Amino acid sequence: EQNEKPISVIIGNPPYNANQQNENDNNKNRTYPAIDRRIRETYIKESTAQKTKQYDMYKRFIRWASDRLEDDGIIGFVSNSAFLDARQDDGFRKVVAEEFNELWAIDLKGNARTSGERRRQEGGNVFSDKIRVGVAVYFLVRRRGTNGFRVYYNAVDDYAKAFDKVAYVEGKAIDALDFVEITPDANANWLDQSNSGFEQLLPLADRETKLAKSVADERAVFGLNSLGVATNRDEWTYDFDYDALSDKILFFTKVYRDEMRRFTEERPDPVTLNDWVDRSIKWTSELEGHLMKGDPVDFSTANITRAMYRPFVMKHCYYAPIVTHRRYQMPQIFPHQRVDANRAINFAARHRSFYVLASDTLVDLHFVGDNQCLPLYRYTADGERMSNITEWGLRQFQEHYADDGIGAEDIFAYTYAMLHDPAYRQRYEVDLRREFPRVHFQEDFQWWAEQGRELLDRHLGFETAEPWPLERQDKAGAEPRRVVLRADKERGIIQLDDQTSLAGVPPEAWDYRLGNRSALEWVLDQYKERTPRDPTIRERFNTYRFADHKKRVIELLGRVCAVSVFTASIVNELGQESSIEQGSA
Repeated sequence: EQNEKPISVIIGNPPYNANQQNENDNNKNRTYPAIDRRIRETYIKESTAQKTKQYDMYKRFIRWASDRLEDDGIIGFVSNSAFLDARQDDGFRKVVAEEFNELWAIDLKGNARTSGERRRQEGGNVFSDKIRVGVAVYFLVRRRGTNGFRVYYNAVDDYAKAFDKVAYVEGKAIDALDFVEITPDANANWLDQSNSGFEQLLPLADRETKLAKSVADERAVFGLNSLGVATNRDEWTYDFDYDALSDKILFFTKVYRDEMRRFTEERPDPVTLNDWVDRSIKWTSELEGHLMKGDPVDFSTANITRAMYRPFVMKHCYYAPIVTHRRYQMPQIFPHQRVDANRAINFAARHRSFYVLASDTLVDLHFVGDNQCLPLYRYTADGERMSNITEWGLRQFQEHYADDGIGAEDIFAYTYAMLHDPAYRQRYEVDLRREFPRVHFQEDFQWWAEQGRELLDRHLGFETAEPWPLERQDKAGAEPRRVVLRADKERGIIQLDDQTSLAGVPPEAWDYRLGNRSALEWVLDQYKERTPRDPTIRERFNTYRFADHKKRVIELLGRVCAVSVFTASIVNELGQESSIEQGSA
């Protein structure tokens, strides 16, 4: 009966659960095949983003409401505010502009998933700081016989507290608020529009991760790029200790084999499989699929390699099909048999704070943000090493600089230096939050390539760098009882535990930042003692103690401090020599 009636107003506060965090939660969202098909046909089809998360309940409600609404009508929702400016929502914004005539948005901010000054500007969350996402109240208006699309935007003041935001909207009619009309740009951006000329620069990589039929056909400098490794079970597959990792994977594979044997004998209904399997290991829907297909999983020490888990933090990693949830294109970058035979430039994809750091090992997906890797080489299925700098990209550099001697390694080093240029990052700040980086041609190619080689040598060799002479200070006769691992930037001190501190950290060492932390702070954060989230890891394998790694961490902090000071110095030189006009466009 309801479906036969016209609906002209749909309002609500949709429930939110983008996806369960853990297959073991056994709390999957309902499936909505018809609505999800419409999302694929619209929001995802029109998006240029490499990775989109458009199947959350907000988008499902909006998609359903958009299809259900009459030609004259209004949708009024409260939801996550990411659709206003997120890179992954460009397709959504394009479709909204086609399906509606007006958007009236009140941006209540409050996004706690930001950092630094931006986090402070976001202020409190209107829902009493109980959620971490930003919030918007918005109205989508459809007027029969009207052409075009107009965006009207209103936002609370920066730094506003939660109760201030409630007071801002409480009891007010919409005409009591001042709205600014925004004209969407050609890329469907509503906020943070840019006129920097970024699109005129040379593309470093295509947004797609798959290699084209021929590298020669590419119209980007790098032929292959990839997300970092996504294990979906980090506590199982990473560890500072080799033996501890081996013990975890041995247990993991034994439980899997036992469940495969039991599955063969009992043949449970696949629909109820997640209620059936032994939840003492970390399952994913993909792992359950392998179980049903009878795919074997066996432990092998050959699959244990080293990986950069976070900036300047190396861990042992179990890198293997099935156990590693998603390898993406990594087998073409760091093949299992040659995981140490390449180097890659890593950068943040769609991150509020752009960073770049090279590695010569595997890198985790959540290295800082959603990590992207640009390798120097790629490997064929037969193990043959090929240059990942495309013929097209090589030709652009050789022709621009009139130098046929420029090679792939030169371009790799030049790119690394250019991405560290503070003038580049400032001018293209908005673009780098939404797009893959692009190449700016600096005036002196060889000088920039040489600076890139210097940076690469220091960053890739950080574990053997000459340590900065930090002064170790120990309390006489005291035994450490509490792990601290905290930075006192004002005093230039690192407090390790209640017995030991390191003094003499120069101010410039804190200036070298990757995302929302300095390089030193990444090390301090990763070596803290934490209670594992996974119950089995917590009960059986919680063996990490900072005291066992204290000596090595002290050495590592000295080395990373030296690398940080060197990097800050080089970055300062790059800024002075840059041919990019200062100032954000």
